[in-house]
Amino acid sequence: MKDTAAGFIAIAESEQAIGEEINIATQQEISIGDLAQEIIAQINPKARIVCDEQRLRPEKSEVNRLLGANAKIKALTKWEQKYTFAQGIAETIAWMRGNMGAYKADIYNV
Repeated sequence: MKDTAAGFIAIAESEQAIGEEINIATQQEISIGDLAQEIIAQINPKARIVCDEQRLRPEKSEVNRLLGANAKIKALTKWEQKYTFAQGIAETIAWMRGNMGAYKADIYNV
C-alpha cells in the first residue's frame, strides 16, 4: 500500500507522466495461493486452506496471471519499490489487528 501510494504521488508530481498510462508494479507475480500461504505463515502457521466449492469461479471466467511492468514509472519518475511482499503483508496484518472493530468479521458474504 505504501509503495502504491508513493507511486501515485510520484506520478502526480511528474510532468512527463501527464497523459500516460503507468503501472505501479514490482515486476513480480504472486498467486492467490501464495498470498494465502504468506498470510497463514504470518498469522497462524498451523492453519490450512479449506476450499469451498460454492466459492470457486469457473475456469475461463478469470485472468489466471497478472504481471505488471514498472519500466515506465521508473523512467518517468523517481519511484522505487521500498517494501517486500512479506513486509507489506505484515503491515497490513498489523493495521487490520488494530482496526478489527470496523469490520463484520462474523458475517460470511458470498
